[in-house]
Amino acid sequence: MTTDAPESATESVPQSATASAMPDPAAGTGPGTDIPAKGPAPAAERRRSTSAVRQTDVLGLLGAGAASLALTWLFFARLSPLSGALGFAVVWYALFIGLYALLVSFDEDGPAVRDKIASAVVHSIAALLLTALVFVVVYTLWSGRHALPHLNFLTEDMSVTGPLEPLSSGGIKHAVVGTLIEIAIALVLTVPLGLLCAVFLNEVPGRYARFVRTVVEAMTALPSIVAGLFVYATVILALNIPKSGFAAALAISVMMLPIIIRASDVVIRLVPGTLREASYAVGSSRWRTVWHVVLPTARSGLTTAVILGTARGIGETSPVLLTAGFGASTNYDPSDNPMVSLPLVAFEFIKSPQPAMISRGFGAASVLLFLVLVLFGLARIVGGRSAGELSRRGTHRRVVASRRDQRRFDERAAARDGRAPAAAAFRTPPIQPAQGVDGS
Repeated sequence: MTTDAPESATESVPQSATASAMPDPAAGTGPGTDIPAKGPAPAAERRRSTSAVRQTDVLGLLGAGAASLALTWLFFARLSPLSGALGFAVVWYALFIGLYALLVSFDEDGPAVRDKIASAVVHSIAALLLTALVFVVVYTLWSGRHALPHLNFLTEDMSVTGPLEPLSSGGIKHAVVGTLIEIAIALVLTVPLGLLCAVFLNEVPGRYARFVRTVVEAMTALPSIVAGLFVYATVILALNIPKSGFAAALAISVMMLPIIIRASDVVIRLVPGTLREASYAVGSSRWRTVWHVVLPTARSGLTTAVILGTARGIGETSPVLLTAGFGASTNYDPSDNPMVSLPLVAFEFIKSPQPAMISRGFGAASVLLFLVLVLFGLARIVGGRSAGELSRRGTHRRVVASRRDQRRFDERAAARDGRAPAAAAFRTPPIQPAQGVDGS
């Protein structure tokens, strides 16, 4: 039959011809797919942890520190005529970074070595700054330890006390009172102006807003002596206003205002735009949106901005000296007569050659340092929450207000339909505290 011909023709082909027609994978020729040669699979990249501290890291730091210290001592004591504590520290740090990079390179690759070097540099700079801060605080408190224990140091002024009087007489009452009055006046002036300017920069964008933001950013680095000279020339000389606490408060306000505006601007930017859009969607105007949505949402951040500005203004010395003068008695009138502050008193007392006056100066600096630390602590506590995040008390108030609104809506619906409102709408059950998995 004719159907068997192709099969017989196929069977008659020799196997050698068929094998020669197939591509040879080993030879790498022919139209077929090349099969890669078998071999060991490439090792997977090892995941590097940037948070955990390993034993090799600690040993590398200790070894690099000890080796760099020994080499630096060898250079300074035996091999070269180098001397000086600062040069010793610089050479030791340079050798420490180099030896640490060498030790890390034995176990890590290039990116890990660079990462660890950068981490060592950043941590060393942070440790240096922390050491300097601790030294300043401890040295100030230690130098003022003789004046701080006396109660009269905070309850008396220097009106009847001379430079040779012991520490049991006189104090810094006039400086504390002057500082509080000047800062209070400065806050009355700067808080509304700063918040209004920050709202303007965010709610009314444009060329003028960008120009104002540039000026504010430039004023944050304004030297305090320039602010004092500006107020002295415009207020005291041009307007013929005498040196007083009010003039000093104006100079302090010039220093506080850009800090408050800049910090408030950053905080208001963090308010989600969806909140503004929701307020506009229900028909609210721009000023109602700002007053009822933007400012309450950024309340904690705005409080932090005000506290930071206060901490900046409370430590100014030269503006107060130029605009308020110096006096030894307590002045409660900010419109006339000299009014001193704590930084000015500390500056004037420390200039005296008498040990008692120097102790009073360091005591005043210690009180000022305590006030600044308290203000920054309050800023940290108040500003610890992000924009829009409420405290437990604020959450409780929001829930109670929401239930009150729901009850009012039910009353309106019941009055419109001519039926009695549901009794459940008038009940406000207490808010139960959140419980854990174990019920605690």
